[in-house]
Amino acid sequence: MTEILAGEAPKDASPSVVAQHAAMLDALPFYDTADFDDAARGFLGTIENAHTATAQGRVVWSLEPYRFLASEDAPPTVNPSLWRQSRLNMHHGLFEVVPGVYQVRGLDIANMTLIEGDSGVIVVDTLTSIEGARAAMDLYFRHRGRRPVAAMIFTHTHTDHWGGARGALDDETLSSGQVPIIAPDMFMEHAVSENIIAGPAMLRRAQYQFGPFLAKGVRGQVDCGLGKSMAAGSVALLRPTDLILATGDKRVIDGVEFEFQMAPNSEAPAEMHFYLPRYKLLNLAENCTHNFHNLLPFRGADVRDALAWSKYLGEALKMWGGKAEAMCGQHHWPVWGRERIDTMIRQQRDLYKFAHDQTVRLMNHGLAASEIAETIRLPKSLEGAWHGRGYYGHIRHNVKAIYQKYLGWYDANPVNLDPLPPVESGRKYVEYMGGADAILELARKDLANGEFRFVAQAVSHLVFAEPDNAAARALLADTFEQLGYAAESATWRNSYLFGAQELRQGMPKAPARPAMPRATLAALRTEQLWDVLGIRLNGPKAEGKRMVLNWKFTDTNEAFILNLENCALTYVADAQAEDADASFTLARSTLDEVIAKLTTFPEAVAGGKISVSGNAMRLAELMTLMDEFPRMFEIVEPKRTAVS
Repeated sequence: MTEILAGEAPKDASPSVVAQHAAMLDALPFYDTADFDDAARGFLGTIENAHTATAQGRVVWSLEPYRFLASEDAPPTVNPSLWRQSRLNMHHGLFEVVPGVYQVRGLDIANMTLIEGDSGVIVVDTLTSIEGARAAMDLYFRHRGRRPVAAMIFTHTHTDHWGGARGALDDETLSSGQVPIIAPDMFMEHAVSENIIAGPAMLRRAQYQFGPFLAKGVRGQVDCGLGKSMAAGSVALLRPTDLILATGDKRVIDGVEFEFQMAPNSEAPAEMHFYLPRYKLLNLAENCTHNFHNLLPFRGADVRDALAWSKYLGEALKMWGGKAEAMCGQHHWPVWGRERIDTMIRQQRDLYKFAHDQTVRLMNHGLAASEIAETIRLPKSLEGAWHGRGYYGHIRHNVKAIYQKYLGWYDANPVNLDPLPPVESGRKYVEYMGGADAILELARKDLANGEFRFVAQAVSHLVFAEPDNAAARALLADTFEQLGYAAESATWRNSYLFGAQELRQGMPKAPARPAMPRATLAALRTEQLWDVLGIRLNGPKAEGKRMVLNWKFTDTNEAFILNLENCALTYVADAQAEDADASFTLARSTLDEVIAKLTTFPEAVAGGKISVSGNAMRLAELMTLMDEFPRMFEIVEPKRTAVS
């Protein structure tokens, strides 16, 4: 199947897309170049092409493939507004925000902020990868001199802000326990639920959001709005040692006073902001960036609360408006000057409030989510603000997220209550529309007229009904491609173009999912490990089975009963069952090694690391009931293998 469209290459932009781009060039203030000045301000030095690699030479991050963005003029195949943002995101290296505060930008999708204290440096967010964080620290030391890490701060729960922590703290410093790791309340709970429990599905969906398998170029991936893409290095989670619990909490870290503001259920379910009186610096984490953010990313997440988000920005303005002389975030470039900072915060505050209020207003008039997306338009005062453009989020999908938050997926029309799944409905649509040839004939005419959205809907039914129909796949790929070329949102562009690529070439070949890193396992509470195990249990396979296993962990002094019953895996803490099928005594660290595939359970038993009483084979039986999640699964076409 993957060779069906092997000869198909990306096409040129259609006349209708070119016309849309011309209209945008006339509508937006492209003469305003202040962002380019700000993105370059304070530059101290960089790594050539921001190149980072593993010890084995595998590239983790590089901006070399994006050299095509040197041209100021957008090509016909890229939305000119997105082209502008993509060029801004090419600035990379170490930058001085104010004397004493520095940022490494462009070595990852996110930023690392470095705050100098009395004797060391406080590291705020550690990028996605260990390799990237290590390179960022080396770059900082090269220009500012080597100094100890005094503390580490995670502003929120997304991997690109904590994944590289082991690259900023060496093993000796970490094991000393002398460096506080500070994060917002509920950090671990949400870091696990967002990145581990739903991780397998999210990682596959994220390929559409970020486009890592797309070629870099004017007909491929150019950006993702927040930055270039996701880094491809090693990731490990460190457990915080100090949680910020409430707005107004303060810490003095290496002589620097921090004033914190809590912002839960905004861009992340656990997130916080801070202000530094010493440096008159405000950091709003990822809640006030140079684009309209996502209220529900394509990869999946809890729906973000636009109303709360707006209120947090209003609260930040009340707390620190008129005080901050510089504002930086954990993506994009800083803003300087009290008036400019306050204006940006006000506009961002009103952007999320407008989206929320107008969505709910139209919702209460009875409009469905898709109808609201067609109706709502940003006010001119916000539409012309570059930082309000939808490069990452977009008003047309953010309003659907707000609708989902309040009313869920169902629009109350019974026709949508229990529709047929895609394959079955696709077959019936094809039959009703007179067959494949009739659909393709009409769709080609509409494609020529620029009616891409409906062509995509109609031909997608045909692909799900007849996934090996080469003409249908080719036409849907061409349609997705034009939608991608027209998109101002980088995530929309990546999704459309990657959908087109998979229709033409099939799913990319990806290596098997690696074992969870040992350091990440060590950060998880044992209850969280049982939760991760529970989602792997195959319910149909477990039908009629009953099992009770006792666990005692010698290094953490924990005891658990693991119980399989009614096709569900549950646990009870601080207890042991008298009638257990088997009992296991071991160090929790040994269990981590088994899960990380550094050893096997039988090897650990043979080596005396695990003592067993009862029928040890019951554990082996339990493990036969566990699913292994595939790294890849079909999205723009039917699944080729059944799942039960």
